[in-house]
Amino acid sequence: MEGALSGLRSRSAVLKTLVLVTVGLLFVGWLLNTPAGLLGKADAIGYAVCHRIDLRSFHLGDRQLPLCARCTGMHLGALLGLVYQGILGRRKAGLPPRRILVVLGLLAGAFAVDGGNSFLTLIPGAPNLYAPQNWLRLATGTGMGLAIAALLYPAFTQTAWKDWGPQPALDGFKSFLGLAFLALLLDSILLSGNPLLLYPLALLSAAGVLVELTLVYTMVAMMVFRGENLYMRFAEMVLPLAGGFGLGLLQIAFLDFIRYLLTGTWDGFHLG
Repeated sequence: MEGALSGLRSRSAVLKTLVLVTVGLLFVGWLLNTPAGLLGKADAIGYAVCHRIDLRSFHLGDRQLPLCARCTGMHLGALLGLVYQGILGRRKAGLPPRRILVVLGLLAGAFAVDGGNSFLTLIPGAPNLYAPQNWLRLATGTGMGLAIAALLYPAFTQTAWKDWGPQPALDGFKSFLGLAFLALLLDSILLSGNPLLLYPLALLSAAGVLVELTLVYTMVAMMVFRGENLYMRFAEMVLPLAGGFGLGLLQIAFLDFIRYLLTGTWDGFHLG
């Protein structure tokens, strides 16, 4: 029995090492083949998931941010929502109450309406409801990000943790209003144009993309390999998290490669 356990631990250690080395090599390869600097790496993440149209983006001086205004709001909002729920409701995995879900549904609806209206401006002669504005793209994107986080956090918590509880992290309007206030503050900071604040937020918006993909692919890995609800600490979750990060990075690298192959540039799409 002891020999079998020892063999199992040995195989587990070999698998962990193999996964970590593979992910490490993928990460190094991606770093070496993407634009230089922290903002350059953030641009490469945005390049995989966002059109990066210059006119629809905020700028750090003359430099375009890694994601357009809508995607900046969405991924910062999602990251904010995940962190907020993690602090407020540690391992609480219930969905928000119906009244909060209705509000989140309205925010997602506003995202769809504003996105559709903005898209119509790309079609000559197409009617649109109002003139699109970057502050509206940011606001509706942030709202969508909060909605994503409100679903992703309980989904990950229910999948990963052994001791998750059925109570929702966002258990009422008081907790939700606290999150909404922080989201408004975040958008106000972005709209201020302060370069000292825009720089870290630009990096965090790109990090938000990686965090979301990592959580989703980690859940997939846990379900595929029947590793749900086994963990009490993050240290025990190194293997599935590394796998999730690697798969998320692989998706970004693949989309970067295809887009660069088609366009030959790291720039965003150009209008006109």
